[in-house]
Amino acid sequence: MAISPGRGLVAALVAAAPLLAQDIPVKEHTLPNGMRLLMVERHDQPTIACGWVARVGSANEVPGITGMAHMFEHMMFKGTRAIGTKDAKRDAELNELQDKVQIEIRKEVSLLREKQRRGEIMDLNDPKVRSPRHQKLLDEFAQLVKEQRELIIKDEFSKIFDKEGSTGLNAGTNKDMTVYLNQLPSNKLELWAWMESDRLINSTFREFYSERDVILEERRQRLEATPTGKFEEAFNAMTWMAHPYQWQIIGWASDISQVTREQANAFFNTYYAPNNLTAVLVGDFKVSEASALMERYFGRLKTNPRGVPEMVTADPVQPAEQRMYAEAETTPSVRVSYKAVPEVHKDSPALDVLGSVLNGRSGRLYKDLVLKQKVATNAGGYAAGQKYAGTFVLTGTSASDRKPEDVEKALYAEIEKIQKDGISETELQKVKNQSLASSYARIENN
Repeated sequence: MAISPGRGLVAALVAAAPLLAQDIPVKEHTLPNGMRLLMVERHDQPTIACGWVARVGSANEVPGITGMAHMFEHMMFKGTRAIGTKDAKRDAELNELQDKVQIEIRKEVSLLREKQRRGEIMDLNDPKVRSPRHQKLLDEFAQLVKEQRELIIKDEFSKIFDKEGSTGLNAGTNKDMTVYLNQLPSNKLELWAWMESDRLINSTFREFYSERDVILEERRQRLEATPTGKFEEAFNAMTWMAHPYQWQIIGWASDISQVTREQANAFFNTYYAPNNLTAVLVGDFKVSEASALMERYFGRLKTNPRGVPEMVTADPVQPAEQRMYAEAETTPSVRVSYKAVPEVHKDSPALDVLGSVLNGRSGRLYKDLVLKQKVATNAGGYAAGQKYAGTFVLTGTSASDRKPEDVEKALYAEIEKIQKDGISETELQKVKNQSLASSYARIENN
């Protein structure tokens, strides 16, 4: 597999009138604590799609706490002081006891890290290198975890919603934001407001340290155990020299295994404050009533007066092409990644159009590389705009009798045609039609 970022940014700017947006009657309301509320009344069916966004993703992390944004996607389903435990008082005590033991465990790990740095041991995670005190602390911690699990009412937060007719309860994290969403019968809006505000006000982050192990296993399964996962991670880290987009959303394994509840609390207080949150309601409700409910429940959240740190790190101008060759148990392929612009940049729509022209079975790359030249079995391109920066990506999978270098050469040739001749009116109209159809399809349900 050959992977090659470089050759300057490709941009096919198209002069065309913008499509008219559908007239969606969004009502916006801001609570006194700074939390934003976006509401759209739609009375077609007696349901409401409810969600809220924390404007925080992996780009808001720093080395040492990478993966923290994704970890909160897990922790926010662990319940609250009132939900998820048979004994709230003892549950809180066990959290404190676990914190104290973890402080001592970290001291032991620090000693091992220094030994590894000096070459005295090979792997600080090898159980054989632990001191008797270290092992005793681990056993003590395991006992505390066991006691807490006996008090836990597993998945109670989700089960309450399910019992009341909720569907699609879920969450997701990307590099720039974290989203929590579900759909409920319209007469359950107050339940949603109480439940969601309660997990913002009274989160306990129970099972915090044991959940780190769950996330490490998720990382092993989704990234490390796949044929190309570790190369994808390395390629991404190579693409971004300075920007925090360089690490995967799930974070580095060494950070996940050592992050503390104290660090989590600081992260939560900064990024999960109401002045960094936006709630969205779409469905069968009245704006005036929903606004009053939001004031009542989410209005209890305390503002973070300091706000969130501004993103200031930017990648320097790349001085030369970077190239990565990797061998994996998979079909040979090539990926070319160009540095591009943020999603809100004025050139971003042109790159979206270019991606649509190149991608898909009717796109230029498939028709030329797969059907005409038969150099590849698949080929495509797409714009990956993000909040602070972006990339434009070309991909191709080699045909059985061809090399990745052949695919790479063919990809560049097709881009050079567009740089020289542009795209046709027919191609542009096709993209417009697809975009319009997709827009209408997206607004069919709440």
